[in-house]
Amino acid sequence: MDDLPLLKKLGPGLITGAADDDPSGIATYSQAGAQFGYGLLWSVFFTTPLMIGIQIVSARIGRVSGQGLAANIREQYPRPLLYFIVSLLLFANTINIAADLGAMGNALELLVGGHSAIYVVFFALLSLTLQIFIPFPSYAPILKWLTLALFAYVGTVMVVHVPLEEMLAGTLMPQFSFTREYATLVVAVFGTTISPYLFFWQASQEVEEQRATPGDEPLRDAPSQARSNLKRIKIDTTIGMIFSNLIAFCIMLTTAVTLHAAGITDIQTTAQAAEALRPLAGEFAFFLFAAGIVGTGLLAIPVLAGSAAYAVAEGLRWPIGLGLPLAEARGFYAILTVATLLGVAIDFSGIDSIKMLLWAATVNGVIAVPIMVVMMLLAVKPEVMGAFVIKRRLWMLGWLATAVMTVAVIALFVLL
Repeated sequence: MDDLPLLKKLGPGLITGAADDDPSGIATYSQAGAQFGYGLLWSVFFTTPLMIGIQIVSARIGRVSGQGLAANIREQYPRPLLYFIVSLLLFANTINIAADLGAMGNALELLVGGHSAIYVVFFALLSLTLQIFIPFPSYAPILKWLTLALFAYVGTVMVVHVPLEEMLAGTLMPQFSFTREYATLVVAVFGTTISPYLFFWQASQEVEEQRATPGDEPLRDAPSQARSNLKRIKIDTTIGMIFSNLIAFCIMLTTAVTLHAAGITDIQTTAQAAEALRPLAGEFAFFLFAAGIVGTGLLAIPVLAGSAAYAVAEGLRWPIGLGLPLAEARGFYAILTVATLLGVAIDFSGIDSIKMLLWAATVNGVIAVPIMVVMMLLAVKPEVMGAFVIKRRLWMLGWLATAVMTVAVIALFVLL
């Protein structure tokens, strides 16, 4: 495995990182740039090592134990804790799916006309069809190629004028604001960057990759396979998270130098951000921004629905995995389908989709804390990790990420 080319080593980590920049995340980053200019660019650099650390922890739990997070929680902790965590995840993911589908529908309506409601249904059905009827070994490369959609936001930065000195000053010497609005956006940015669904997804994808590779076993049972796999996880996850936050930085920077500079500070949807860019940055920037929303949504919806399905099915001991046909994992695919269709129903219910985007990120930030605590406890349990309990450096980084999220959430409630 050490001799594999870099692209072959990239998989669950890259896909997880790219899925983090979903339409809900794009809306949050857009609002941060529009409202505070360069004032929140620091958050992208600050969260990058924390994100890398906590995602490596989740990936290692999956690869070492041969089980996803929910299965390990079920075996190690009381059932009420499992049901509490899985319920929180299902709730947050459903809101997130609704927000993302709505954003994708609105973006495609901006690009080609028509009716966003029709596009919402189309994207939901397309996502379900790909996940249910395409075998995992064929489906995983599709997800990997979809990550290229995020380069649209690198292109957007390239076609707008960026004042370098102001950008560096805002990034390296931020001016903090102790207000409710600032705290809410900080928690939303942290929540959309360090999101619970990413933990469940990456751990389960490591299990999927192991089961799909002949000869591979959980590292707890096959320690001879540890060196190459743990090295791959580190490379894959580090690149995936840096890529994710590079895109987040580009989105925040684009809206800072265009919308904020023009006095447009209230952007709460991705479609609104794209439309506002048109007169300020030109048609090409508008097209890239809007097209990126659709592309990253096609990647994020399967990850959101899939992580919910993994969590519920593992918690209930059902057969799981995108590598299984429908007839062998009906419960797993039923949860995946229900989560997606509930998202569609929310979009058609009349609930304010503008607020849903920021709600999704804020809810993720709040529920991340108990899930991260449980993950960190699992990662040092010999019953789960065998000889591969996490070492001191990763332990410190994971707990630092957990502490930062905790402080951000407490600050939000204090300022409410």
